[in-house]
Amino acid sequence: MVRVVSVFFPTLPTDRIRRANPSIPVETPLVVVARSGSKRWLSAVDVDAAKLGLHVGMAAAKAQALVQGLHMIDADPAADLVALERLTLWALSQYSPVVAMDPPDGIVMDTQGADHLQGGEEPMLSGLVNRFRARGLPARAVIADTWGAAFGLARSMTAETKVVPIGKTADAIARLPISSLRLSPETIVSLRTLGFKSVGELAATPRAPLALRFGPEIGRRLDQMFGRAAEPIDPIRCPEIIEVKRAFAEPIGAAETIAKYVARLVAKLCLELQVKGLGVRRTDLIVHRVDNTIQALRAGTAKPVRDVAWLTKLLHDRIEKIDPGLGIEKLSLAATMVEPLDDRQVVSSLVEDATVDLGAFVDVLGNRGTYRIYRVAPVASDVPERSVQRISPVAAEVGQTWPTIWPRPVRLMDRPELIEVMALLPDHPPVSFTWRGKRRRVKRADGPERIFGEWWRRTSEWAAVRDYFTIEDDAGERYWIYRSGDGVDADTGSHRWFIHGTFA
Repeated sequence: MVRVVSVFFPTLPTDRIRRANPSIPVETPLVVVARSGSKRWLSAVDVDAAKLGLHVGMAAAKAQALVQGLHMIDADPAADLVALERLTLWALSQYSPVVAMDPPDGIVMDTQGADHLQGGEEPMLSGLVNRFRARGLPARAVIADTWGAAFGLARSMTAETKVVPIGKTADAIARLPISSLRLSPETIVSLRTLGFKSVGELAATPRAPLALRFGPEIGRRLDQMFGRAAEPIDPIRCPEIIEVKRAFAEPIGAAETIAKYVARLVAKLCLELQVKGLGVRRTDLIVHRVDNTIQALRAGTAKPVRDVAWLTKLLHDRIEKIDPGLGIEKLSLAATMVEPLDDRQVVSSLVEDATVDLGAFVDVLGNRGTYRIYRVAPVASDVPERSVQRISPVAAEVGQTWPTIWPRPVRLMDRPELIEVMALLPDHPPVSFTWRGKRRRVKRADGPERIFGEWWRRTSEWAAVRDYFTIEDDAGERYWIYRSGDGVDADTGSHRWFIHGTFA
C-alpha cells in the first residue's frame, strides 16, 4: 500500500532569510515583500509578525504603518527554491528513495517500505519535524494514502504531525477547505461564490455541471485526493548521484527475472563507483511499472562497500516486496550516499587477525528493519549518565575507558528513580529502601564512592556531590544507589536517595 508523506514549511522564506543572516534580531518581526510594478505586498510573514496581525497578501505600506520597526526583505523566489531543493536532497539521503520537491513550500515522499527503518510512521514523522526544527525550520508533516490528502491536511492543521490510518483517507479529508485541492486561485474564488466550503461538499456534487463550467481539473484533483487516480512522484536526483538504469522493450514481472537484472545493475554501478574511487553507503532501487506508478527499495551498509556480491545479496533479500503489477518497464539503481573507498591489498600474515568484521551482520539486521543498531562507548566524564555514548557498531575506538576502581552496573537507567531510604547520615549505607512500592532490606553494602559535579560545565554543580553505594538486598538482587549531597551541607544536594542502576 502506497503511503505518502507531505512536509509543509509554513515560514520557509523568513526562516531561510534568518539562517542566511543571523544578525537579524530574533525578537524583530520579519516579513518578505513581493512586488509587481508599483504594487508591493507581503508574500511571507514570520510567527512574530503573524501575531501582530500581519498576513500574506497585505499591502506592504499598511503593514509598515501597523508595526513600528518591522524588518522587511525583498522576496527572492529563486533562493527559496534552492533552499527547498537542498532540504529535499537531504530528505532523500535520510528517509526515502522517492522524494520530490512540492514547491513553493513543501516536500513529498513515498515512504512505502521505508518507515520501518525509522521505527514506524509515528516515530518517523516526529523525528523528521524535530530534525527540521533543530535547523531552525518549523515544519508540519502528514502521512496518508495519497499525495493530495497528505498535502491538504499538512496545510490545514495546527499540529506538527498526523498519521492517517490506511483506508481512512475519505474520513480525514471530508472537512478540509476547498483551498487544499491545489486548484487555481480563480477556481477557488468561483467555487466559494457558488457556496462550496469543504472538500466533502464538492465531492458529493455531480461531476457533469462542474466539468461543464470549470473543466476536468476539479474532478482530477478530487480523484487524486481520494486515491481513485494515480499521482506518481518523480524523485529528485542531483547531478552528483551515480545512477544506472535499464529499460525493457517488454515488461518483466517474474522474481527471477527481476533478480537477474538487479544483479547486472549492481555490477554496472560498482564499476562507476570504482572509477571515482567511491564506496556506497546507501543504494536505492527504483521500480517503474507500466501503470505509471513507482516502487522503491532501499539498502544501506554500515560502512562504504563496493562488493558486487554483497550489494546484490542485500537487494535480493528484499525483492519479494516488489509488486510488479501489470509489469515493470524500467529499473534504476542509484547510489544516494557514497564515501571515499581505497583499494587496499590484503597482506598475508602468519598471525591471524583477531578483529571480527561486524559490517555484514549489521547490514543484514539494518535492512530487515532493526533500525536502532549501535554500541556503547565511554566518554571522559565522572558523572555516570554522561559517561556513555551511542556510536555506530563499526565505528573506530574512541580512545576512552571507564573507571575500573569501582564496579559499574550492567543496566543504567535513563533517569534515576527516587527511593525512600532508612540510613544513618552522613556516611553509612542504607539499612533498607523502598522502590516502586516494595520495601527491600539491605544485606550487604559497599561504598560510598563520591562523585563531584562538573563545575566547568554548569555553575550549579560547583558544590554538588553524589555518594554512590553498591548494595545487595536479602533476595540477592544488587543495586546501584546514591544520595544527592554529602549528608551534611545542604548546598551539596537535596540529600534525597535515588536508584541509578542494577547489577547482573
